Amino acid sequence: MVSTDVEVDPAAELAGVYRYVGAGGTVARPTKLGPAMVFNKVKGHPGARVVIGVLADRKRVATLLNTKHEELGLMLRNAVKNAIQPIVVGPEKAKCQEVVYKATDPDFDIRKILPAPTNTPEDAGPYVTLGMCYASDVETGESDVTIHRLCLQSKDEISMFFTPGARHLGAFREKAEALGKPLPISISIGVDPAIEIASCFEPPTTPLGFNELSIAGAIRGKAVELVPCLSIKENCIANAEYVIEGELLVDRRIREDVNSNTGKAMPEFPGYTGPANPAIPVIKVKTITTRKKPIMQTCIGPSEEHVNMAGIPTEASIIDMVERAMPGRLLNVYAASPGGGKFLAVLQFKKGIPSDEGRQRQAALLAFSAFSELKEVILVDEDVDIFDMNDVMWAMTTRMQGDVDIINIPGVRCHPLDPSNDASCSWTIRDHGIACKTIYDATVPMKEKHRFERAKFMEVDPKKWLPDFEA
Repeated sequence: MVSTDVEVDPAAELAGVYRYVGAGGTVARPTKLGPAMVFNKVKGHPGARVVIGVLADRKRVATLLNTKHEELGLMLRNAVKNAIQPIVVGPEKAKCQEVVYKATDPDFDIRKILPAPTNTPEDAGPYVTLGMCYASDVETGESDVTIHRLCLQSKDEISMFFTPGARHLGAFREKAEALGKPLPISISIGVDPAIEIASCFEPPTTPLGFNELSIAGAIRGKAVELVPCLSIKENCIANAEYVIEGELLVDRRIREDVNSNTGKAMPEFPGYTGPANPAIPVIKVKTITTRKKPIMQTCIGPSEEHVNMAGIPTEASIIDMVERAMPGRLLNVYAASPGGGKFLAVLQFKKGIPSDEGRQRQAALLAFSAFSELKEVILVDEDVDIFDMNDVMWAMTTRMQGDVDIINIPGVRCHPLDPSNDASCSWTIRDHGIACKTIYDATVPMKEKHRFERAKFMEVDPKKWLPDFEA
């Protein structure tokens, strides 16, 4: 991690700096993978600090979760199966409530309390990008946590974007609104990386009613601790740096770019700036609590940080689906960076007997079932390093024929943030978000494996010649 004491403007400048330092992902080049960064002086926010890029490197994520980077998907799959439910603890453990700001205070303004940045000069406003949104079903009491696009709109209002049909909190909100009830919601910022990763699981791996905080509990081997909020009937994460307490209002909508009028929201994981939503739900903020000397955590929308948070749970979901259908054949999965962690997955498949031929394509179909937002699957053999896209491209170049090894599945619901998934791009696209899923089968035919053996080099230890060498 690196830090700077040079003052930075949270309006676009902060993200502009980190773009060069370590954003990676689908951010426009030049960018790279690099260290996390702390900004110790933030313009307009005396005493505030902002950290960015904590999860912007897969190997760093693995270190933080006490595993190897190539085993993250496997580890998370096991965590889902060994979930430990969160617990509610007393106020003496509420580190997140050391300082309290009430909306009834005469000078209350969320834009002054939260040093939330914008990614670009065109953003609709300052965004909370790593807020753990926690709410409960108004009838069953089942709770869940997810991450959403949250724009600071006024001194006490935040807009909340819901991807249609893709988040559990969306179902909670719709039920509450149908009953004419506001939905209490807490937003915890600056939490354990295990929580940030776990919160990105989606159905069918975690169906409605499955609390993803229990996955974080399994990762750590200890239940996540929650504390009751001060102004709403909901819980929040006890050791968070910041907590926003509020209610999703009934039948209240706002234009996302009401303050900027740019027609744009913020950069999203595909690498493009998402369009501002014309009518988006609103959270009325009642209270903000913080630690003493809190650190605001944020990320760049299209960065490698998003790739890891979205992609590693995707890997776990695909592994689980395929393993149940055909045990022992799928070796690993990588939700690759070029797809933002959602659109592209590389599946490493081992054919052991002649009847395994063709099952690799079945695995790809199961991957699409496990993760509906997935657009493209690349299938490779066990001798290919799926985490090295150069090696994956080598397999596609030398082991695939386009006329027989590319399988298209048109007319399938994909992700609305892919700008090519729109009728304006092709007359064959029926509706925005409906597109073609594609399988690229770069596996060697079983009967031809003897012709595709990679060159075999002598095994040596480079440290004999280069003592400081790291693989």
